Amino acid sequence: MENNEEAKSSIERLPNQVRPKIVSVELNKILSSLRGACPEDAEISFDFDGKLHVHIDMRNLEDLILTESILPKLCLGIFHDIQRGNAPHSSFFHRVSAQVEI
Repeated sequence: MENNEEAKSSIERLPNQVRPKIVSVELNKILSSLRGACPEDAEISFDFDGKLHVHIDMRNLEDLILTESILPKLCLGIFHDIQRGNAPHSSFFHRVSAQVEI
């Protein structure tokens, strides 16, 4: 039993690693700004394929047109290459997508 205690006491703990949360913090800031500018029922998602994209799905075409006009001015102009189309998950939703330059 003493050998077991000696083994436990000789094991050194690794220092706690602090993980940078910069990406999460920035994405949450962008998401918060988008939620404030988009209709309440809009579905907002991001994807990354070497470039960051945002997709905003909404039911009402008028809301899409308004959101599309607001995006270039939001968050100091980080949204560009704005496109509209149908949301892939539902024919009742419209989608506006943009590349996010951060």
